[in-house]
Amino acid sequence: MFSIALLLLLAAGCVKCEQLTQPASVTVQPGQRLTITCQVSYDLSYWTAWIRQPAGKGLEWIGSKYTGNSYYKDSLKSKFSIDLDASSKTVTLNGQNVQPEDTAVYYCARDPQ
Repeated sequence: MFSIALLLLLAAGCVKCEQLTQPASVTVQPGQRLTITCQVSYDLSYWTAWIRQPAGKGLEWIGSKYTGNSYYKDSLKSKFSIDLDASSKTVTLNGQNVQPEDTAVYYCARDPQ
């Protein structure tokens, strides 16, 4: 069993602040599915990305999605998918067959455009 740590991302000191809220942590068994939901304060016509950072390593972009369109890192597109729910303003990262090497801090983030 291994734990996937998550962080709460809050915009600070900005002209128009947005809020993205995630659970503090999620623990999954190897081979299981991973589901992380990000509650956002903005219209989901903006791009939202999922990014991860394994301990001691750099940031890795997983994918980005907005209504009707999505892009994924080639090496991760068979493992992860992103779902949007405009009515509840949630962006969900789904992972399948997660392994210990997927242990990381996972971030959701809004494209500033």
